[in-house]
Amino acid sequence: DTPGGLETSMLDMVKRILASDVPVIVYVTPSGARAASAGVLVTMAAHVAAMSPGTNIGAATPVSLQGGMDSTLARKVTSDAAAFARTIAAQRGRNVDWAERAVQRAVSATETEALKLHVVDLVAAHLDQLLERVDGDSVRLATRRVALHTRGAPLERVEPGFRQRLLAVIADPNVAYILLMLGFYGLLFELQNPGAILPGVIGAICLVLAFLALSTLPVNYAGVALIVLALVFFVAEIKVTSHGVLTAGGVLALLLGSLILFKAPGEFGRVSLPVAVAGALSTALVFLFIVGKGLQAQRRRVAAGGEALVGQKAEVVQSCAPVGRVRLHGELWNARSEAPVEVGELVEVLSVDGLTLQVRPLSKEARS
Repeated sequence: DTPGGLETSMLDMVKRILASDVPVIVYVTPSGARAASAGVLVTMAAHVAAMSPGTNIGAATPVSLQGGMDSTLARKVTSDAAAFARTIAAQRGRNVDWAERAVQRAVSATETEALKLHVVDLVAAHLDQLLERVDGDSVRLATRRVALHTRGAPLERVEPGFRQRLLAVIADPNVAYILLMLGFYGLLFELQNPGAILPGVIGAICLVLAFLALSTLPVNYAGVALIVLALVFFVAEIKVTSHGVLTAGGVLALLLGSLILFKAPGEFGRVSLPVAVAGALSTALVFLFIVGKGLQAQRRRVAAGGEALVGQKAEVVQSCAPVGRVRLHGELWNARSEAPVEVGELVEVLSVDGLTLQVRPLSKEARS
């Protein structure tokens, strides 16, 4: 059950089947499954090709992961694939004309049509029925002819390993893109807040998984460069006052980079537009939130040190003419005032010079 795959992988599978000293049965199953594109050639290369009811096979025209091909290159690639399909069909005694049309004209067939056209050998409802029906048949291997003895044979299922199951999940372009963004966020937050540890750990894990997924996908490095450039713009927005220009540039670069991150001929092999837009907007909102909090912190009154005393009100406990003493937050401070101030009056702290406060008397309106 496959929509197809890379030509190199298909060629490796077909070569192994053709050279195999053990009979190979390819079974298109369950109902609703398909053997499309490269799956057509793998199926036709088998010693026995079978299909379940409600399945289909066909449309083996090659496409380029780099996008569109010019007419000359398209003809060369298609002609090469058609010749390869004819060779396989002829070697297995199957319909050569249909194999060629599946490549050149992208024709497909249901399981009943494939059986009538002699594209496959039989239709079986389930695996046990398939093994019963091929029991006693004779197939030709690379060096000899053997009879099949499959009725009641023990079955050993080979399940995908952990790496294959993991790749099946993360090799989706949208998942790989999200992992890449989470990795960047995690490392960025760790660099901004050294010692947080958790963001850095999660970010590193997400980046490793993202790179694993990217190793199986057709990556466009211009898209990666645009995403990195967008993150640089966002970080610069925190450090430089650009009045939103860097943020706008970051959103645009991130959106464009997300849309061209993967090279594929169709939407199935690219980051979907909703995911790309959501990623760009959420990143912009996060950095705008950080910038906003930073500006608020800059405007906030200093809460510690001598600067925190500036603007505070103090009560005179020893007249200042010009030097006296004042009480501020329960502490006694030396004070100096240019204008005379009597005991019990309120003054405002203008500056701090060591242990001496420079003060001025408050007006009646300010005292109230």
